Amino acid sequence: MSQQTSTTGEADLSIDADWSELYIDGEWRAAESGELSDVENPATREVVAEVPKGGEADVDAAYEAAAAAQEEWANTTPDERARVVRTVAQLLEEYEDEICDLLAIESGGTKPRQAIEHGGAVTFVHDAASFAFRMSGRHNQSKIPGKENIVQREPVGTVGVISPWNVPMKLSIRAVAPAIATGNTVVLKPAGETPITGGLLIAKLFDMAGLPDGVLNVVTGPGSTAGDRTAAHPESDVIAFTGSTEVGRLVGQNAVDHFALPALELGGNNPHVVLEDADLDDAVDAGVFGSFWNQGQVCISINRHLVHESIYDEYAERLAERAAELPIGDPLDDDVVIGPIINEAQRDEMLEYVEQTIEEGATLETGGDHDGLFVEPTVLTDVTNDMTAACNEHFGPIAPIVPFSSDEEAIELANTSEYGLAGSVHSADRGRARDVADQIEVGMMHVNDQTVNVEPHVPFGGKKDSGMGRYNGDWILEEFTEVKWTSVQRESRDYPF
Repeated sequence: MSQQTSTTGEADLSIDADWSELYIDGEWRAAESGELSDVENPATREVVAEVPKGGEADVDAAYEAAAAAQEEWANTTPDERARVVRTVAQLLEEYEDEICDLLAIESGGTKPRQAIEHGGAVTFVHDAASFAFRMSGRHNQSKIPGKENIVQREPVGTVGVISPWNVPMKLSIRAVAPAIATGNTVVLKPAGETPITGGLLIAKLFDMAGLPDGVLNVVTGPGSTAGDRTAAHPESDVIAFTGSTEVGRLVGQNAVDHFALPALELGGNNPHVVLEDADLDDAVDAGVFGSFWNQGQVCISINRHLVHESIYDEYAERLAERAAELPIGDPLDDDVVIGPIINEAQRDEMLEYVEQTIEEGATLETGGDHDGLFVEPTVLTDVTNDMTAACNEHFGPIAPIVPFSSDEEAIELANTSEYGLAGSVHSADRGRARDVADQIEVGMMHVNDQTVNVEPHVPFGGKKDSGMGRYNGDWILEEFTEVKWTSVQRESRDYPF
Protein backbone atom coordinates (compact mmCIF):
# COMPACT_ATOMS: atom_id res chain seq x y z
CA MET A 1 0.00 0.00 0.00
CA SER A 2 1.18 3.52 -0.77
CA GLN A 3 2.20 5.45 2.30
CA GLN A 4 0.17 8.49 3.21
CA THR A 5 2.02 11.76 3.00
CA SER A 6 1.04 14.64 5.27
CA THR A 7 -0.46 17.59 3.47
CA THR A 8 2.09 19.77 5.20
CA GLY A 9 4.99 17.92 3.56
CA GLU A 10 6.92 19.05 0.53
CA ALA A 11 6.49 17.53 -2.92
CA ASP A 12 7.91 18.54 -6.28
CA LEU A 13 4.92 19.20 -8.52
CA SER A 14 6.74 21.66 -10.79
CA ILE A 15 7.33 21.22 -14.50
CA ASP A 16 10.96 20.45 -13.60
CA ALA A 17 10.01 17.38 -11.55
CA ASP A 18 10.65 13.88 -12.89
CA TRP A 19 7.62 12.94 -14.99
CA SER A 20 9.32 10.09 -16.86
CA GLU A 21 7.51 7.13 -15.28
CA LEU A 22 4.05 5.59 -15.43
CA TYR A 23 2.04 4.92 -12.28
CA ILE A 24 0.95 1.28 -12.14
CA ASP A 25 0.05 -0.80 -9.07
CA GLY A 26 1.34 1.87 -6.69
CA GLU A 27 4.77 2.02 -8.35
CA TRP A 28 6.45 4.50 -10.63
CA ARG A 29 7.92 2.56 -13.54
CA ALA A 30 9.26 3.08 -17.04
CA ALA A 31 7.10 2.29 -20.04
CA GLU A 32 7.55 -1.19 -21.49
CA SER A 33 9.02 0.39 -24.63
CA GLY A 34 11.54 2.41 -22.64
CA GLU A 35 10.67 5.36 -24.88
CA LEU A 36 9.79 8.90 -23.83
CA SER A 37 7.71 11.61 -25.49
CA ASP A 38 8.33 15.35 -25.36
CA VAL A 39 5.92 17.73 -23.65
CA GLU A 40 5.93 21.20 -25.23
CA ASN A 41 4.87 24.56 -23.86
CA PRO A 42 2.39 25.81 -26.50
CA ALA A 43 3.25 29.44 -25.71
CA THR A 44 6.98 29.06 -26.39
CA ARG A 45 7.18 25.72 -28.28
CA GLU A 46 9.95 24.68 -25.90
CA VAL A 47 10.25 21.10 -24.69
CA VAL A 48 9.57 21.37 -20.96
CA ALA A 49 9.36 17.71 -19.87
CA GLU A 50 9.50 14.11 -20.99
CA VAL A 51 6.84 11.51 -20.23
CA PRO A 52 6.64 7.76 -20.86
CA LYS A 53 5.45 6.53 -24.23
CA GLY A 54 3.16 3.86 -22.90
CA GLY A 55 1.60 1.20 -25.08
CA GLU A 56 -0.68 -1.81 -25.01
CA ALA A 57 1.51 -3.83 -22.64
CA ASP A 58 1.45 -1.00 -20.11
CA VAL A 59 -2.33 -0.68 -20.36
CA ASP A 60 -2.64 -4.43 -19.82
CA ALA A 61 -0.47 -4.18 -16.71
CA ALA A 62 -2.57 -1.27 -15.45
CA TYR A 63 -5.85 -3.15 -15.88
CA GLU A 64 -4.37 -6.25 -14.27
CA ALA A 65 -3.40 -4.19 -11.22
CA ALA A 66 -6.80 -2.47 -11.15
CA ALA A 67 -8.71 -5.75 -11.36
CA ALA A 68 -6.62 -7.29 -8.58
CA ALA A 69 -7.14 -4.32 -6.27
CA GLN A 70 -10.84 -3.74 -6.85
CA GLU A 71 -12.49 -6.18 -4.44
CA GLU A 72 -10.41 -5.13 -1.47
CA TRP A 73 -10.95 -1.44 -2.27
CA ALA A 74 -14.71 -1.95 -2.63
CA ASN A 75 -14.74 -3.58 0.81
CA THR A 76 -12.89 -0.66 2.37
CA THR A 77 -15.09 1.38 4.69
CA PRO A 78 -16.78 4.44 3.18
CA ASP A 79 -15.05 6.75 5.62
CA GLU A 80 -11.63 5.47 4.49
CA ARG A 81 -12.47 5.96 0.82
CA ALA A 82 -13.81 9.43 1.62
CA ARG A 83 -10.70 10.26 3.65
CA VAL A 84 -8.38 9.53 0.73
CA VAL A 85 -10.45 11.62 -1.67
CA ARG A 86 -10.74 14.51 0.81
CA THR A 87 -6.97 14.44 1.26
CA VAL A 88 -6.56 14.89 -2.49
CA ALA A 89 -8.78 17.98 -2.28
CA GLN A 90 -6.58 19.33 0.51
CA LEU A 91 -3.46 18.68 -1.57
CA LEU A 92 -4.99 20.48 -4.53
CA GLU A 93 -5.50 23.51 -2.32
CA GLU A 94 -2.07 23.27 -0.71
CA TYR A 95 -0.24 23.12 -4.03
CA GLU A 96 -2.44 25.59 -5.91
CA ASP A 97 0.43 27.78 -7.15
CA GLU A 98 2.45 24.84 -8.48
CA ILE A 99 -0.58 23.27 -10.13
CA CYS A 100 -1.69 26.52 -11.78
CA ASP A 101 1.81 27.00 -13.18
CA LEU A 102 1.63 23.49 -14.64
CA LEU A 103 -1.71 24.30 -16.25
CA ALA A 104 -0.20 27.42 -17.81
CA ILE A 105 2.98 25.80 -19.05
CA GLU A 106 1.61 22.50 -20.34
CA SER A 107 -1.83 23.45 -21.67
CA GLY A 108 -1.71 27.22 -22.24
CA GLY A 109 -4.19 28.00 -19.50
CA THR A 110 -4.38 31.72 -18.73
CA LYS A 111 -5.11 33.02 -15.22
CA PRO A 112 -8.90 33.02 -15.75
CA ARG A 113 -8.79 29.39 -16.85
CA GLN A 114 -6.36 28.39 -14.11
CA ALA A 115 -8.67 29.83 -11.48
CA ILE A 116 -11.77 28.11 -12.83
CA GLU A 117 -10.08 24.79 -13.55
CA HIS A 118 -8.29 24.59 -10.22
CA GLY A 119 -11.25 25.80 -8.19
CA GLY A 120 -13.57 23.48 -10.07
CA ALA A 121 -11.31 20.50 -9.47
CA VAL A 122 -11.26 21.23 -5.73
CA THR A 123 -15.07 21.40 -5.52
CA PHE A 124 -15.45 18.28 -7.67
CA VAL A 125 -13.17 16.30 -5.38
CA HIS A 126 -14.79 17.55 -2.19
CA ASP A 127 -18.18 16.58 -3.60
CA ALA A 128 -16.88 13.21 -4.78
CA ALA A 129 -15.73 12.37 -1.24
CA SER A 130 -19.39 12.34 -0.19
CA PHE A 131 -20.20 9.68 -2.81
CA ALA A 132 -18.77 7.00 -0.54
CA PHE A 133 -21.78 7.58 1.73
CA ARG A 134 -24.34 8.16 -1.04
CA MET A 135 -24.45 4.63 -2.44
CA SER A 136 -27.78 3.99 -0.78
CA GLY A 137 -30.14 1.14 -1.59
CA ARG A 138 -33.76 0.45 -0.78
CA HIS A 139 -36.18 -2.16 0.53
CA ASN A 140 -39.15 -3.11 -1.64
CA GLN A 141 -42.21 -4.99 -0.60
CA SER A 142 -42.90 -8.34 -2.24
CA LYS A 143 -46.03 -9.95 -3.63
CA ILE A 144 -44.83 -13.21 -2.03
CA PRO A 145 -45.64 -13.61 1.69
CA GLY A 146 -42.62 -13.53 3.99
CA LYS A 147 -40.20 -12.24 1.34
CA GLU A 148 -37.97 -9.19 1.70
CA ASN A 149 -36.59 -7.44 -1.38
CA ILE A 150 -33.29 -5.60 -0.95
CA VAL A 151 -31.84 -3.39 -3.70
CA GLN A 152 -28.17 -2.55 -3.16
CA ARG A 153 -25.91 -0.18 -5.06
CA GLU A 154 -22.41 -1.53 -5.72
CA PRO A 155 -19.34 -0.33 -7.66
CA VAL A 156 -19.21 -1.44 -11.28
CA GLY A 157 -15.61 -2.66 -10.97
CA THR A 158 -12.92 -1.01 -13.07
CA VAL A 159 -13.41 2.33 -14.82
CA GLY A 160 -11.30 3.33 -17.81
CA VAL A 161 -10.94 7.11 -18.14
CA ILE A 162 -9.75 8.76 -21.36
CA SER A 163 -9.48 12.50 -20.81
CA PRO A 164 -8.95 15.52 -23.11
CA TRP A 165 -6.31 18.24 -23.31
CA ASN A 166 -8.45 21.37 -23.12
CA VAL A 167 -9.26 21.38 -19.38
CA PRO A 168 -7.13 18.38 -18.50
CA MET A 169 -6.94 18.22 -14.72
CA LYS A 170 -10.57 19.04 -14.06
CA LEU A 171 -11.97 16.74 -16.74
CA SER A 172 -9.79 13.85 -15.56
CA ILE A 173 -10.49 14.26 -11.88
CA ARG A 174 -14.26 14.67 -12.33
CA ALA A 175 -14.29 11.01 -13.40
CA VAL A 176 -11.40 9.64 -11.33
CA ALA A 177 -12.48 10.98 -7.93
CA PRO A 178 -16.10 9.72 -7.95
CA ALA A 179 -15.04 6.38 -9.41
CA ILE A 180 -12.58 5.86 -6.56
CA ALA A 181 -14.96 7.15 -3.89
CA THR A 182 -17.61 4.65 -4.95
CA GLY A 183 -15.26 1.69 -4.63
CA ASN A 184 -14.07 1.29 -8.21
CA THR A 185 -10.52 1.06 -9.46
CA VAL A 186 -9.34 3.23 -12.35
CA VAL A 187 -7.09 3.15 -15.39
CA LEU A 188 -6.52 6.72 -16.60
CA LYS A 189 -5.17 7.51 -20.05
CA PRO A 190 -4.68 11.31 -20.40
CA ALA A 191 -4.40 13.22 -23.67
CA GLY A 192 -1.01 13.19 -25.37
CA GLU A 193 -0.78 16.99 -25.23
CA THR A 194 -1.40 17.15 -21.46
CA PRO A 195 -0.05 13.94 -19.90
CA ILE A 196 1.08 15.68 -16.71
CA THR A 197 -1.90 17.78 -15.61
CA GLY A 198 -4.33 15.26 -17.08
CA GLY A 199 -2.69 12.19 -15.60
CA LEU A 200 0.66 11.96 -13.84
CA LEU A 201 -0.09 14.91 -11.53
CA ILE A 202 -3.31 13.22 -10.44
CA ALA A 203 -1.41 10.00 -9.77
CA LYS A 204 1.04 11.90 -7.56
CA LEU A 205 -1.76 13.53 -5.59
CA PHE A 206 -3.56 10.24 -4.92
CA ASP A 207 -0.26 8.55 -4.09
CA MET A 208 0.50 11.31 -1.58
CA ALA A 209 -2.99 10.84 -0.11
CA GLY A 210 -2.30 7.19 0.70
CA LEU A 211 -4.38 5.47 -1.97
CA PRO A 212 -3.79 1.69 -1.89
CA ASP A 213 -1.76 0.14 -4.68
CA GLY A 214 -3.58 -0.62 -7.90
CA VAL A 215 -6.66 1.53 -7.23
CA LEU A 216 -5.48 4.26 -9.62
CA ASN A 217 -3.19 3.52 -12.56
CA VAL A 218 -2.03 6.11 -15.10
CA VAL A 219 -0.65 5.28 -18.53
CA THR A 220 0.52 8.05 -20.84
CA GLY A 221 1.00 7.38 -24.52
CA PRO A 222 -0.48 7.73 -28.02
CA GLY A 223 -4.21 7.47 -28.46
CA SER A 224 -3.78 5.02 -31.33
CA THR A 225 -2.14 2.47 -29.03
CA ALA A 226 -2.58 3.22 -25.33
CA GLY A 227 -5.93 4.97 -25.88
CA ASP A 228 -7.46 2.29 -28.08
CA ARG A 229 -6.36 -0.46 -25.70
CA THR A 230 -7.79 1.44 -22.72
CA ALA A 231 -11.19 1.66 -24.41
CA ALA A 232 -11.20 -1.91 -25.68
CA HIS A 233 -9.74 -3.71 -22.67
CA PRO A 234 -11.98 -6.56 -21.47
CA GLU A 235 -11.33 -5.71 -17.79
CA SER A 236 -13.04 -2.31 -18.13
CA ASP A 237 -16.64 -2.08 -16.92
CA VAL A 238 -17.17 1.60 -17.79
CA ILE A 239 -15.29 3.78 -20.25
CA ALA A 240 -15.54 7.47 -19.36
CA PHE A 241 -14.44 9.46 -22.40
CA THR A 242 -14.37 13.20 -23.02
CA GLY A 243 -13.40 14.40 -26.47
CA SER A 244 -14.56 14.78 -30.05
CA THR A 245 -17.65 13.09 -31.39
CA GLU A 246 -15.59 11.43 -34.13
CA VAL A 247 -13.26 9.73 -31.66
CA GLY A 248 -16.09 9.15 -29.19
CA ARG A 249 -17.90 6.95 -31.69
CA LEU A 250 -14.85 4.69 -31.93
CA VAL A 251 -14.38 4.65 -28.16
CA GLY A 252 -18.03 3.73 -27.67
CA GLN A 253 -17.79 0.91 -30.22
CA ASN A 254 -14.69 -0.45 -28.52
CA ALA A 255 -16.41 -0.31 -25.14
CA VAL A 256 -19.64 -2.04 -26.08
CA ASP A 257 -17.77 -4.82 -27.86
CA HIS A 258 -17.00 -6.21 -24.39
CA PHE A 259 -20.22 -4.86 -22.79
CA ALA A 260 -18.58 -1.96 -20.97
CA LEU A 261 -20.84 1.04 -20.42
CA PRO A 262 -19.69 4.05 -22.48
CA ALA A 263 -20.05 7.39 -20.69
CA LEU A 264 -19.34 9.81 -23.54
CA GLU A 265 -19.13 13.59 -23.27
CA LEU A 266 -18.51 14.77 -26.81
CA GLY A 267 -18.61 17.82 -29.06
CA GLY A 268 -20.95 20.77 -29.22
CA ASN A 269 -22.15 23.58 -31.46
CA ASN A 270 -23.62 25.71 -28.74
CA PRO A 271 -26.00 28.61 -29.55
CA HIS A 272 -26.10 31.88 -27.62
CA VAL A 273 -29.55 33.31 -28.42
CA VAL A 274 -30.08 37.05 -27.88
CA LEU A 275 -33.72 38.14 -28.18
CA GLU A 276 -34.59 41.74 -29.11
CA ASP A 277 -35.54 42.73 -25.55
CA ALA A 278 -32.31 41.42 -23.99
CA ASP A 279 -30.09 43.57 -21.80
CA LEU A 280 -27.29 44.16 -24.32
CA ASP A 281 -24.66 44.81 -21.69
CA ASP A 282 -25.35 41.45 -20.05
CA ALA A 283 -25.66 39.61 -23.35
CA VAL A 284 -22.35 40.96 -24.67
CA ASP A 285 -20.57 40.29 -21.37
CA ALA A 286 -21.80 36.72 -21.50
CA GLY A 287 -20.92 36.42 -25.18
CA VAL A 288 -17.33 37.56 -24.65
CA PHE A 289 -16.72 35.12 -21.81
CA GLY A 290 -18.55 32.23 -23.44
CA SER A 291 -16.65 32.56 -26.73
CA PHE A 292 -13.16 33.44 -25.58
CA TRP A 293 -12.56 31.72 -22.23
CA ASN A 294 -9.71 29.24 -22.77
CA GLN A 295 -9.40 30.50 -26.35
CA GLY A 296 -12.74 28.87 -27.12
CA GLN A 297 -11.17 25.46 -26.60
CA VAL A 298 -13.99 23.96 -24.59
CA CYS A 299 -16.88 21.76 -25.66
CA ILE A 300 -19.44 24.05 -24.02
CA SER A 301 -18.12 27.34 -25.43
CA ILE A 302 -20.41 29.53 -27.54
CA ASN A 303 -20.03 28.33 -31.12
CA ARG A 304 -22.75 30.54 -32.63
CA HIS A 305 -24.22 33.89 -31.57
CA LEU A 306 -27.85 33.98 -32.75
CA VAL A 307 -28.97 37.62 -32.48
CA HIS A 308 -32.28 39.28 -33.34
CA GLU A 309 -31.98 41.41 -36.47
CA SER A 310 -33.18 44.58 -34.69
CA ILE A 311 -30.15 44.62 -32.36
CA TYR A 312 -27.75 42.70 -34.59
CA ASP A 313 -25.50 45.59 -35.64
CA GLU A 314 -25.12 47.01 -32.15
CA TYR A 315 -24.42 43.61 -30.62
CA ALA A 316 -21.83 42.81 -33.30
CA GLU A 317 -20.10 46.17 -32.88
CA ARG A 318 -19.86 45.78 -29.11
CA LEU A 319 -18.68 42.18 -29.30
CA ALA A 320 -15.99 43.04 -31.86
CA GLU A 321 -14.75 45.98 -29.76
CA ARG A 322 -14.47 43.82 -26.68
CA ALA A 323 -12.78 40.99 -28.57
CA ALA A 324 -10.15 43.32 -30.03
CA GLU A 325 -9.22 44.54 -26.54
CA LEU A 326 -8.53 41.14 -24.98
CA PRO A 327 -4.84 40.81 -24.00
CA ILE A 328 -2.95 38.04 -25.81
CA GLY A 329 0.27 36.45 -24.54
CA ASP A 330 2.05 34.02 -22.26
CA PRO A 331 -0.39 32.43 -19.78
CA LEU A 332 2.10 32.95 -16.96
CA ASP A 333 1.45 36.71 -17.22
CA ASP A 334 -1.30 37.86 -14.86
CA ASP A 335 -3.07 40.21 -17.29
CA VAL A 336 -3.29 37.83 -20.24
CA VAL A 337 -6.75 36.55 -21.22
CA ILE A 338 -6.00 34.85 -24.55
CA GLY A 339 -3.26 32.24 -24.50
CA PRO A 340 -2.03 29.85 -27.18
CA ILE A 341 -3.95 27.21 -29.10
CA ILE A 342 -2.79 23.76 -28.03
CA ASN A 343 -1.05 22.82 -31.31
CA GLU A 344 -0.64 23.65 -34.99
CA ALA A 345 -3.25 21.18 -36.21
CA GLN A 346 -5.98 22.78 -34.08
CA ARG A 347 -4.87 26.27 -35.11
CA ASP A 348 -4.82 25.47 -38.80
CA GLU A 349 -8.26 23.88 -38.74
CA MET A 350 -9.95 26.81 -37.00
CA LEU A 351 -8.26 29.39 -39.25
CA GLU A 352 -9.33 27.41 -42.29
CA TYR A 353 -12.91 27.58 -40.99
CA VAL A 354 -12.57 31.37 -40.76
CA GLU A 355 -11.14 31.68 -44.28
CA GLN A 356 -13.86 29.49 -45.77
CA THR A 357 -16.58 31.42 -43.96
CA ILE A 358 -15.27 34.71 -45.37
CA GLU A 359 -15.16 33.17 -48.85
CA GLU A 360 -18.79 32.13 -48.33
CA GLY A 361 -19.76 35.78 -47.80
CA ALA A 362 -19.16 36.59 -44.14
CA THR A 363 -17.51 39.82 -42.99
CA LEU A 364 -14.44 39.79 -40.74
CA GLU A 365 -15.04 42.41 -38.04
CA THR A 366 -11.88 41.75 -36.02
CA GLY A 367 -9.18 39.12 -35.65
CA GLY A 368 -8.62 36.35 -38.15
CA ASP A 369 -4.83 36.31 -37.88
CA HIS A 370 -2.28 34.51 -35.71
CA ASP A 371 1.26 34.75 -34.35
CA GLY A 372 2.56 31.25 -33.86
CA LEU A 373 -0.08 29.48 -31.79
CA PHE A 374 -1.67 32.73 -30.64
CA VAL A 375 -4.90 33.20 -32.62
CA GLU A 376 -6.60 36.58 -32.42
CA PRO A 377 -10.14 36.69 -31.02
CA THR A 378 -12.23 36.71 -34.17
CA VAL A 379 -15.73 38.07 -34.82
CA LEU A 380 -17.60 37.32 -38.05
CA THR A 381 -20.83 39.01 -39.19
CA ASP A 382 -23.18 38.44 -42.13
CA VAL A 383 -23.02 34.77 -41.23
CA THR A 384 -25.64 32.21 -42.11
CA ASN A 385 -26.21 29.05 -40.15
CA ASP A 386 -24.78 26.81 -42.88
CA MET A 387 -21.46 28.65 -43.22
CA THR A 388 -18.36 26.73 -42.22
CA ALA A 389 -17.57 28.44 -38.90
CA ALA A 390 -21.21 28.20 -37.83
CA CYS A 391 -22.09 24.64 -38.78
CA ASN A 392 -18.83 23.11 -37.50
CA GLU A 393 -17.47 22.98 -33.97
CA HIS A 394 -14.59 25.41 -34.50
CA PHE A 395 -13.11 24.97 -30.99
CA GLY A 396 -11.34 28.31 -31.09
CA PRO A 397 -11.66 32.04 -30.23
CA ILE A 398 -14.17 32.58 -33.03
CA ALA A 399 -17.59 34.21 -32.78
CA PRO A 400 -19.85 33.87 -35.86
CA ILE A 401 -22.98 36.06 -35.47
CA VAL A 402 -26.14 34.84 -37.20
CA PRO A 403 -29.29 37.04 -37.44
CA PHE A 404 -32.86 35.87 -36.89
CA SER A 405 -36.25 37.58 -37.14
CA SER A 406 -38.48 35.66 -34.71
CA ASP A 407 -38.34 33.36 -31.71
CA GLU A 408 -39.44 30.49 -33.94
CA GLU A 409 -36.56 31.11 -36.34
CA ALA A 410 -34.07 31.34 -33.46
CA ILE A 411 -35.23 27.95 -32.17
CA GLU A 412 -35.01 26.43 -35.65
CA LEU A 413 -31.48 27.80 -36.17
CA ALA A 414 -30.37 26.61 -32.74
CA ASN A 415 -31.63 23.09 -33.42
CA THR A 416 -30.17 22.82 -36.92
CA SER A 417 -27.14 20.94 -35.70
CA GLU A 418 -26.23 17.33 -35.06
CA TYR A 419 -25.00 18.44 -31.63
CA GLY A 420 -27.06 19.13 -28.52
CA LEU A 421 -24.70 19.94 -25.67
CA ALA A 422 -25.35 23.43 -24.24
CA GLY A 423 -27.12 26.68 -25.03
CA SER A 424 -28.07 30.07 -23.62
CA VAL A 425 -30.91 32.55 -24.13
CA HIS A 426 -31.05 36.25 -23.16
CA SER A 427 -34.28 38.20 -22.68
CA ALA A 428 -35.67 40.76 -20.27
CA ASP A 429 -38.73 38.52 -20.03
CA ARG A 430 -37.50 35.44 -18.18
CA GLY A 431 -40.70 33.54 -18.98
CA ARG A 432 -40.22 34.15 -22.68
CA ALA A 433 -36.57 33.17 -22.44
CA ARG A 434 -37.57 29.97 -20.68
CA ASP A 435 -40.15 29.22 -23.41
CA VAL A 436 -37.42 29.51 -26.05
CA ALA A 437 -34.92 27.59 -23.94
CA ASP A 438 -37.34 24.71 -23.44
CA GLN A 439 -37.57 24.17 -27.19
CA ILE A 440 -33.82 24.08 -27.86
CA GLU A 441 -32.51 20.51 -28.03
CA VAL A 442 -29.60 20.51 -25.60
CA GLY A 443 -28.68 18.76 -22.38
CA MET A 444 -27.77 22.00 -20.59
CA MET A 445 -29.46 25.38 -21.01
CA HIS A 446 -28.78 28.72 -19.33
CA VAL A 447 -31.14 31.71 -19.20
CA ASN A 448 -29.54 35.17 -19.11
CA ASP A 449 -26.09 33.64 -18.87
CA GLN A 450 -23.71 31.91 -21.27
CA THR A 451 -22.92 28.29 -22.06
CA VAL A 452 -19.72 27.73 -20.04
CA ASN A 453 -21.27 26.59 -16.78
CA VAL A 454 -20.38 23.55 -14.64
CA GLU A 455 -21.37 22.72 -11.08
CA PRO A 456 -20.47 19.48 -9.30
CA HIS A 457 -23.99 18.66 -8.10
CA VAL A 458 -25.97 19.14 -11.33
CA PRO A 459 -25.94 16.89 -14.41
CA PHE A 460 -23.44 17.54 -17.21
CA GLY A 461 -24.01 16.03 -20.64
CA GLY A 462 -25.74 16.42 -23.97
CA LYS A 463 -28.21 15.09 -26.48
CA LYS A 464 -27.87 13.88 -30.07
CA ASP A 465 -24.22 13.62 -31.21
CA SER A 466 -22.98 15.36 -28.06
CA GLY A 467 -22.75 12.07 -26.23
CA MET A 468 -24.51 9.76 -23.83
CA GLY A 469 -24.69 9.57 -20.06
CA ARG A 470 -24.23 12.31 -17.50
CA TYR A 471 -21.42 13.41 -15.19
CA ASN A 472 -21.64 14.93 -11.70
CA GLY A 473 -23.76 14.36 -8.61
CA ASP A 474 -26.25 11.53 -8.43
CA TRP A 475 -26.00 11.14 -12.22
CA ILE A 476 -22.37 10.00 -12.14
CA LEU A 477 -23.36 7.57 -9.39
CA GLU A 478 -25.65 5.96 -11.95
CA GLU A 479 -22.71 5.58 -14.33
CA PHE A 480 -20.17 4.22 -11.83
CA THR A 481 -22.41 1.93 -9.79
CA GLU A 482 -24.89 -0.83 -10.54
CA VAL A 483 -27.84 -2.19 -8.62
CA LYS A 484 -28.22 -5.71 -7.28
CA TRP A 485 -31.50 -7.25 -6.17
CA THR A 486 -31.35 -9.70 -3.28
CA SER A 487 -34.51 -11.38 -1.99
CA VAL A 488 -34.72 -13.00 1.44
CA GLN A 489 -37.48 -15.51 2.14
CA ARG A 490 -38.10 -15.20 5.88
CA GLU A 491 -40.73 -17.92 6.21
CA SER A 492 -41.56 -21.14 4.40
CA ARG A 493 -43.00 -20.56 0.98
CA ASP A 494 -45.74 -22.55 -0.72
CA TYR A 495 -44.85 -23.68 -4.26
CA PRO A 496 -47.36 -24.96 -6.86
CA PHE A 497 -45.57 -28.32 -7.17
